[in-house]
Amino acid sequence: MEFETGKSSKNRNYNRKKPQHESEVLSELGKTQPQDVAIEEAVLGALMLEKDAYSVVSDILKPECFYDHANQLIFEAIVSLGVKQRPIDMLTVTEQLRLDGHLEEAGGAIRISDLTGRVSSAANIEYHARIVAQKYLARELISFSSNISTLAFDDSIDVYDLMQEAEGKLFELSKNTLKRDVIQIDPIISDAIKKIQDASNRKSGLSGLATGYHDLDKVTSGWQNSDLIIIAARPAMGKTALVLSMAKNMAVDYNTPIAVFSLEMSNIQLVNRLISNVCEIKGEQIKSGQLTEQEWDVLMSRVKQLYSAPIYVDDTPSLSIFELRTKARRLVREHDMKMIIIDYLQLMNATGMRFGSREQEVSTISRSLKQLAKELDIPIIALSQLNRSVEQRGDDRKGKRPQLSDLRESGAIEQDADIVCFIHRPEYYSHSTEDSEGNDIRGLAEFIIAKHRSGSVGTIKMRFIARYARFDNWDEQIESPNGPEQVYESRMNREKSEAPTNIGAPLPPIDDLPTGNADFLRDSNEEAPPF
Repeated sequence: MEFETGKSSKNRNYNRKKPQHESEVLSELGKTQPQDVAIEEAVLGALMLEKDAYSVVSDILKPECFYDHANQLIFEAIVSLGVKQRPIDMLTVTEQLRLDGHLEEAGGAIRISDLTGRVSSAANIEYHARIVAQKYLARELISFSSNISTLAFDDSIDVYDLMQEAEGKLFELSKNTLKRDVIQIDPIISDAIKKIQDASNRKSGLSGLATGYHDLDKVTSGWQNSDLIIIAARPAMGKTALVLSMAKNMAVDYNTPIAVFSLEMSNIQLVNRLISNVCEIKGEQIKSGQLTEQEWDVLMSRVKQLYSAPIYVDDTPSLSIFELRTKARRLVREHDMKMIIIDYLQLMNATGMRFGSREQEVSTISRSLKQLAKELDIPIIALSQLNRSVEQRGDDRKGKRPQLSDLRESGAIEQDADIVCFIHRPEYYSHSTEDSEGNDIRGLAEFIIAKHRSGSVGTIKMRFIARYARFDNWDEQIESPNGPEQVYESRMNREKSEAPTNIGAPLPPIDDLPTGNADFLRDSNEEAPPF
């Protein structure tokens, strides 16, 4: 909402306590706009009185913060002088206004002189400046809410689009006006030492969240609070399988609350993958329901691990960064959420904001995720796609290893992330089961830490079991001449004893399950992606 307040100095009576304002008329809400012109004038006078006053308020105020149009013009002149590092006083401000062609509109030289005579010092300028900024923010909120309420009466506007636009504008308003104060380092040192002491008292020796992958935890000391972690790979490398295996480890083994925002798969598909992971039953069997009687027994026995596990799933398609922010705050507040997983970043959007390109939108999403991780003080893992340049490189396995320049659609992802990791499976690009040194690469998945803002980089070996959509520690497998997947078959057979071959056996009773409804195991029509 624009307020036309500027008038020629000839029409103004500066002997009054306050200048006349057209916008002092009652607004449509029956109230005057929040403003305090006297404090605005005190701030301007102090800025022209003390040479160092501008540095105190330069990050608090901008010209729009002033209610009176003439005061806006004066502050614009002060900003111009400050940027050029020139002296700021009554004479230089008057001259700058004359050069800008705004001297008469700002009230003339007499008013500039009058402003400096109203204050004796700049001792309280920061306090006064914050009052001016708060009044401006209140006016912006009134204008924002008035505009939204007007649009809400328009039946031609989709209400959900309006909500997204409103949230986007509100987010921009809060981001541009709310700043944290600078604090002295002593309390920060105390907090850092306390965290070090807490880590030393843990048996694991980790300062962050344990993932269940021992070699990874050694490098990262666990996922750290406020970190944005990007895990990227080409399709079919197992990004979703990795984060679901990690979520299972953290929630079931360590009772760590985890939220999974899946933009690609439905919640049933995700749960099916978790069931395959935990129960060690092939994904296609779970999808089709063609299980033997003994496999049903194993499924019903092991699936109980997932009941009451602190895993929260949201499968909202085309999730916006603003929806995520709202939901994440509620999850942290209501469920003490410790980590958030997003699958995957490129499927998100920033509805309500305008961008010149998709790259700019992805940059905004990436930056917003980092801000959210910092605000909530929890790690956020976002999966990301890689571009096709990986496939176009040399045929050797090393040439197919991803690198930071392969991140898709935006270099800002690399810049904003605290940790950037890649998944690479040499077996996928090889026609052999051995590498050049004769090492068995069946099931080998390389977890490559390419960027680590507060630690070392390197490659960690993991075991990928495709049929169970599962990642395990590399060194936890029993040696088997028939390969790593045969180990799982042997362990499964030990639990089944002598498994019959009556495929398609009827589902056993499910009344003894702890809670919930297991009908999806029998009746789901959801299409699950290939495992």
